[in-house]
Amino acid sequence: MRREIIRTDDGSTTIYLPDLEENYHSRHGAIQEARHVFLRHGLDLFPDKSELCILEIGFGTGLNALLTAIENEGTGRVINYTGVEAYPVEASEASQMNYPETVGHPMADRIFADMHKAEWEVEVSVMPSFQLTKRQQFFADINDEAAFDLVYFDAFGFRVQPELWNEDIFCRMARALRPGGVLVTYAARTIIRRNMEAAGFSVEKLAGPPGKREMMRARR
Repeated sequence: MRREIIRTDDGSTTIYLPDLEENYHSRHGAIQEARHVFLRHGLDLFPDKSELCILEIGFGTGLNALLTAIENEGTGRVINYTGVEAYPVEASEASQMNYPETVGHPMADRIFADMHKAEWEVEVSVMPSFQLTKRQQFFADINDEAAFDLVYFDAFGFRVQPELWNEDIFCRMARALRPGGVLVTYAARTIIRRNMEAAGFSVEKLAGPPGKREMMRARR
């Protein structure tokens, strides 16, 4: 499938799939979307945990992992981060993403490179406070039980892959979360909310990032 590197409105890049007319991140701003949805409305809910386990559904370009590692620096908290991706981004594509120079962190280039060099299915210490495990796996095969505090649900949109947003997938997410765990996503469709609720989540709609009116946060 063809892929193109494009620049979004906040100056950061994303991958565009012309055949699907789908982007890995928002055209209105890849970095600002990630910070708003996953950090502000997800990560920031856990300031007092000394150890936080995060599951990302759709590791993709590694942007969410990079921002999370940087945001966590100096907090005294250790993050165990698991990124699931069925079709990994090629190293040549990752090297074209401008995130390291855009996020404004002196070690971003090294951190981002190490994330993409890391072996799959192996836990790697990217930073002393950030342990990364990348799993090449279909979302429908996830069978973790009570292993995570937070899920970043960043799959391709419902229009393109509705099967990634069905009740079975969200039942898997509910099982993967510990009691009181949280799932955040950029999506806000009513059918997605219903599927989350059918899986046992309590769902709230929140103001979305620039260019999107709403997003959702679900609690187990």
